[in-house]
Amino acid sequence: MDNDLDARDAGRRPNPAVVAGLPKVVLHDHLDGGARPATLIELAAEAGYPDLPAADPGELADWFMARAGSGCRAHVAEALGHVRALTGTAAAVTRLAREAVADLAGDNVVYAELRIAPELHLHGGLDPQQVVDAAVAGLRAGEAEAAEAGHPITARLIVSARREGGRTEEIARLVADNVPENADHPYVVAFDLCGPEEGNPPSAHQAAFDLLRRKLTASTVHAGEDAGVGSIREAVIAGANRIGHGVRIYEDFAASLDGVELQFLSGHIRDLRIPLELCPTANLCSGVVDDISDHPFPLLDDLGFTCTVNTDKRLLYGTSMTREMMLLVDEFDYGYTELFQLTCNAIENAFIDLPTRERILDTRIYPEYLRLTDRDNDGEIDADEDLESLGGE
Repeated sequence: MDNDLDARDAGRRPNPAVVAGLPKVVLHDHLDGGARPATLIELAAEAGYPDLPAADPGELADWFMARAGSGCRAHVAEALGHVRALTGTAAAVTRLAREAVADLAGDNVVYAELRIAPELHLHGGLDPQQVVDAAVAGLRAGEAEAAEAGHPITARLIVSARREGGRTEEIARLVADNVPENADHPYVVAFDLCGPEEGNPPSAHQAAFDLLRRKLTASTVHAGEDAGVGSIREAVIAGANRIGHGVRIYEDFAASLDGVELQFLSGHIRDLRIPLELCPTANLCSGVVDDISDHPFPLLDDLGFTCTVNTDKRLLYGTSMTREMMLLVDEFDYGYTELFQLTCNAIENAFIDLPTRERILDTRIYPEYLRLTDRDNDGEIDADEDLESLGGE
């Protein structure tokens, strides 16, 4: 199929409306970072919360994006603080998860792994298990609503522990107790270590990772965004199955007369195909790169790293999977072939069983991309024809 797409890609730039209709997979998306502004306003009114900076959804969305785009970590924490203040009940957490699934399904995401840190939602009296239960209820309801609306999606939950929270071993045990082997549902799939990377290495949480290893529980670790390549090394040593962000792996490159030369760590990650959960817009907003054209995404991709593209925090960064894909098209000349490969990378490295991955590939991803290749391979394809082939208008 790649050869077919290569042939059809020649001379044509992906059309935004066509890209919007293509199936997508997201592996790195935080529930609290993707709340709907209108929902936050409603929750604030119900709770008598007076501190939201705007009462109009559009103005509130602009405020969140301005804070996140400032490059100041304190501003991001301030913005997320409002979301977390309003999501301390089971009903609010369930709504957050349900609406996230609906929004992603509306963007033609066919598989999503959403993240929640239970310890950030305990101020209303919930315990961590109740937070997980509420999020699972939201995912389940969101899947049902999306299927009824004609946009079926498979959603799963990654449970995060904050580095600075002092509860990583507790959260690791919570995850191990809730993975499909030990629960009556398939929704909880992995552990995530998140929070400030500087001064908080994974090695400080070795007990949590030892527990996960004994329980054969998957993990991903935020690394290589706030902190440098050393944090990525620590994540690999800890046993991370994927790297959350990992963008600063380029710090382990060397220049040679032949071009870029990978050093030991970067070569290890590439050769063992440890996936990178790259989030270009988030990296721009957080100051990892000064301009999106400086992002190393295409370099990492060209060098053979297992790259995936993700949203991270849709509300804060004003983004979507379609927007992230079109950013790659506009800035780095990605075509349908590259978008297809990124989608395959993501689903092939999802924290779900092989039969489910193959089912999503065979029934949701391959058929839509095949629509771009099933006509005569005789030259350029008009963008309107692309759109028509995907059922657009």
